[in-house]
Amino acid sequence: MEKTVQLKRSLNFFHLVLLGLAYMAPLTVFSTFGIVEDISRGATPAAYLVALIAMLFTAYSYGRMSKAFPIAGSAYSYTQKSISSHLGFMVGWVILMDYLFIPMINFLILGLYMTDYFPSIPLSVWIIGMIVLVTAFNLIGMKVTVTMNMILLGFQYLVLIIFVILSIKALINGTGQGTVFSLQPFMNEHTSIIAVFSGASILCLSFLGFDALTTFAEETIKPAKTIPKAIQFVTLFAGTCFIIISYLAHLIHPDFTSYKNLDTASIEVAKIIGGTLFNALFIAAIVVTCFTSATASHASVSRILFAMGRDSVIPKKFFAYIHPKFRTPANNIILVGIIALAALFTDLVTITSFINFGALFAFTFVNLSVVAHYFIKGKQRSLRGTIQYLIIPIIGAGISLKLWSDLDVKSMTLGCIWAAVGLLYLIYKTKLFRVQPPQMDFVNVEETNKDLSM
Repeated sequence: MEKTVQLKRSLNFFHLVLLGLAYMAPLTVFSTFGIVEDISRGATPAAYLVALIAMLFTAYSYGRMSKAFPIAGSAYSYTQKSISSHLGFMVGWVILMDYLFIPMINFLILGLYMTDYFPSIPLSVWIIGMIVLVTAFNLIGMKVTVTMNMILLGFQYLVLIIFVILSIKALINGTGQGTVFSLQPFMNEHTSIIAVFSGASILCLSFLGFDALTTFAEETIKPAKTIPKAIQFVTLFAGTCFIIISYLAHLIHPDFTSYKNLDTASIEVAKIIGGTLFNALFIAAIVVTCFTSATASHASVSRILFAMGRDSVIPKKFFAYIHPKFRTPANNIILVGIIALAALFTDLVTITSFINFGALFAFTFVNLSVVAHYFIKGKQRSLRGTIQYLIIPIIGAGISLKLWSDLDVKSMTLGCIWAAVGLLYLIYKTKLFRVQPPQMDFVNVEETNKDLSM
């Protein structure tokens, strides 16, 4: 009898925290800082606080669902198993939009910062050049090792620590607000609750990644206990860092109306506190972060498309093709690179909101999955069960829906069009809902990611 090969359970709480923080790139706090300062009217830390509260509720629900289904999973599989396979397909379809746009936002951010540093070189040159480079890397199967990811994570936090030290020193010396303690970054005469929530709807992007810890369920020691704790800790730790950094950045540059370029406002802050030297270090850290994130996300979505093609969720002949020499999903890698060229024709707000459309949609259904699985099907309706499996996830779903509704009109329109296309495709694949929709095995997706990266 052939022995079943299983993944080795070797990851503990500390390992999961490092992996979670690596996914949630610390320097992402700077990518939308200027935009959110403008939208929230100078209350970015308050917007981060609202986003953190929303994410803590959702992180709680991810923890509950990872305990119920301790296998590699996602919002797609949780919705599918707890509520409806058809609804699960729609959640997966909307999430796919996120996967396709995350590489794009990295290319755009990298291009914006490099253009600011080298203004004589057009933005399009940086974007196209990086897309070609990342696509080529992924085509031939090159990857960033776990060790390198940890080194780069350490580099990012080093830059953040230097930023904090220089900011406090500058504030003590009278720069900007001239004080380290102020309530102005949280509430001032220019802002409002509506503005803060609008800013928070953009900032959900900063938290994307904590949910990825659920995919390590089969490699974690005591996953039902360890993963929920790690998810909560990573979300809280990263959110606290985002609040502190944005708080200091606002105090350094309190006039949110005077930024020359909202997309790269953090560069102006870096120049104020550290001059040319720190600015160069700061941009280097941003570039490294964007490049590694773009490479990883580009590779990841190409393999998700491969898995969907292999399972006949989408046309198998094209999407399940593997290059005979490089053993990579070449068609998908090239396709994702082509889609990323849309970064040439859009802006940071639109891409960010578009990604958040899918993320907040998925987060809402993860919260609702807890209610469906534990409270409705599991009938855990004691006082404690009602609080844990009805009230908390319903609050999480409500906040997620509120943030979702605060996205800009353009992103809502594009997102709804994407969802409508998915619904039409679902109707076609299920013969007007008479048969079950095609399903994707996320356990095999993880195995595919590993096998194709060898």
